[in-house]
Amino acid sequence: MDHHASAPRSEQEIIISVTPQETRVALMESKVLSEIYFESIRDKRLVGSIYRSRVSRVLPGMQASFVDVGLDKAAFLYVSDVEGGSRPPSPDDEEELTENDMPYRRRPAASIDELLKEGQEIIVQVAKEPLGRKGARITQNISLPGRNIVYLPAVDHVGVSRRIADEEERTRLREMVEELKGDTPGGYIVRTVAVGCGPEELRGEMDFLRRLWAQIDKRAKTSSAPNLLHTDLDLISRSIRDLYTPSVRRIIVDSPEEYKHTLEFVETFVPEAKTSVELYTRPEPVFDFFGIEIEISRALEKRVWLKSGGYIVIEMTEALTAIDVNTGSFVGKRNLEDTIFKTNMEAAREIAYQLRLRNIGGIIIIDFIDMEEEENRLKVFENFRTEFEKDRARTNLLQISSLGLVEMTRKRVGESLGRALSEPCPYCDGKGLVRSKATMSTDIFHELRRKQPQMKGDSVVVEASKEVVRYIFEEERAGLELLEKALGKAINLKAKEGLHQEEFNILGL
Repeated sequence: MDHHASAPRSEQEIIISVTPQETRVALMESKVLSEIYFESIRDKRLVGSIYRSRVSRVLPGMQASFVDVGLDKAAFLYVSDVEGGSRPPSPDDEEELTENDMPYRRRPAASIDELLKEGQEIIVQVAKEPLGRKGARITQNISLPGRNIVYLPAVDHVGVSRRIADEEERTRLREMVEELKGDTPGGYIVRTVAVGCGPEELRGEMDFLRRLWAQIDKRAKTSSAPNLLHTDLDLISRSIRDLYTPSVRRIIVDSPEEYKHTLEFVETFVPEAKTSVELYTRPEPVFDFFGIEIEISRALEKRVWLKSGGYIVIEMTEALTAIDVNTGSFVGKRNLEDTIFKTNMEAAREIAYQLRLRNIGGIIIIDFIDMEEEENRLKVFENFRTEFEKDRARTNLLQISSLGLVEMTRKRVGESLGRALSEPCPYCDGKGLVRSKATMSTDIFHELRRKQPQMKGDSVVVEASKEVVRYIFEEERAGLELLEKALGKAINLKAKEGLHQEEFNILGL
């Protein structure tokens, strides 16, 4: 299946599956899964939540602080995200705004210990979910996203998403929002979907977001830390707010209750989407019917095959994600350079698709196959860069190197699909490798020699996994007999159920 056919944008669909355990939302483009979001009853999303919190520790050496917001782990606040810790926005700051519309980073103007004291109570918003051992990343630059605009209570600034390329439209939207804003406090970011909006559409949304902030502010003044003041919309409402465009043909919901809620939400916030909402009533689960379940399974695999017969390998580590491109069985029709070029071009499209589908963020290193011709390297990079125009997350790419490497970053907000749906293997503890049976047999023999002085009686019992015991009997029988002679004792091997391949016990010491 070609994930990247340039189909008309009218082919988009939003598919919503609801069970008592979790809600799942899929964005389909040309009948192919392009984005998937999960929200379980147990793990509610934290990004966008606003807390009255207490500073628990200030770290001048890191220009950051730990803050108690009432979660299991302390949240992390950088100096650049502290109110008063950054200079006012410059005219260029709007170029940093992205579809994610979270507050932009600005240059620190003061030291963290000048701005915060331990025990101080502050209002913060979660900017990044807790990830692994890290607590949530928070900011004092509060933002309240609407459908067309984002309200910034503490910033007197009007910006326009950089994804709106038309300069006339940018100017029109900025001037319109500045006029509607007047002397009211706060600032606004105009989102990409606001293209073509008139003043009436924006006025109501601006008033609603200001009233919402007034309620949050009132709650903050009458509560003590730590305390949750506000949570963002649930997954379904948030997805429709952020994903719906005129190109979305259908919004399909498989729950009658959520179908009603969805209709109520779109009537208020996205009235033009009302005719697109459909209730799914077939007996077959909606994700099965649209082929989404099988795509999710594929998105958890390390190896992804390309149509040409080549493949890519995606390896996620704590620090970064490494992606390797291989020609596999693809031999091409003309010469080696042509084969490599075609594989790299196809891989560039697939990698951009997989990063978006798997929601992989942070530092990413792509090892394309080495190309001799500079022109081919430029074509592959340009193709790769173009593919990210579909991605709503901010990306930054460095030119392909002479070794065929591309270094890039992709904005990380939540967990990747792999981390959300998987856990480390209890057998290998997430390493992906275990000590071989040959290595374990050698380790057992070394340990028996080491423990000889402690052995009693004429025999000793070794418990190991059945795979290791079988290997010793089949491959190391001669070595076992030599060791028995050297020790002067019989060695009885016993396969024990439940023993890890890397574990063994020596009994009779």
